[in-house]
Amino acid sequence: MEINFLALLLAALSTLVVGFIWYNPKVFGGIWMRESGMTEEKMKGSNMIMIFGLSVVYAFFIAFTLQFVTIHQIGAMGMIGGDVANAKPSYAAFMADYGDAFRSFKHGALHGTITGVFLVLPVIGTNALYEKRSFKYVLVTSGFWIVCFGIMGAIVCGMK
Repeated sequence: MEINFLALLLAALSTLVVGFIWYNPKVFGGIWMRESGMTEEKMKGSNMIMIFGLSVVYAFFIAFTLQFVTIHQIGAMGMIGGDVANAKPSYAAFMADYGDAFRSFKHGALHGTITGVFLVLPVIGTNALYEKRSFKYVLVTSGFWIVCFGIMGAIVCGMK
C-alpha cells in the first residue's frame, strides 16, 4: 500500500475551500472575528501568502495522519513491519479478502468526522477555557475543523 500524495494534497487544499466559505462574514466569519478579538485593522499587513502556504502544509500533516485513522489496511501493514515481501502468507490472504474493505469516501468521512469531534473539539475547547474564549468561539473553530476532518478523511480514504 503506497501513500497517495495526490489525495493528501487535495485533502489539504480542501481546507482552504472550506475556510473561504466557513469564515465568510455571511457565514461564521463575523462571529469568529468578534469571538476571537480579530479586527480588520489587525488583518492588514498580514503576509497572506505565508499564512495560506503554512495552512496547506499543516493541513497536509493532518491529512497524512488521517490515513492511519481512515484506512484500516495500514494497520495490517503495520503488523508486518511494512515489508510486504517478507510477510507471511496469511497477510496476502487477508489483503486478498479485505484489501479494499471500507475504502470509501463515506467511510473516510465518518472516521474523519469522529476524529474531529473526539480530538479537535476537546483540544480547542480546552485551549478556549484557558484563553477565556467563549463557547461560540469553540463551536465556530472546532466546527470548521470537524467539517474539514470529515472532508479530508473522505478524500484520503476514498481515493485509492
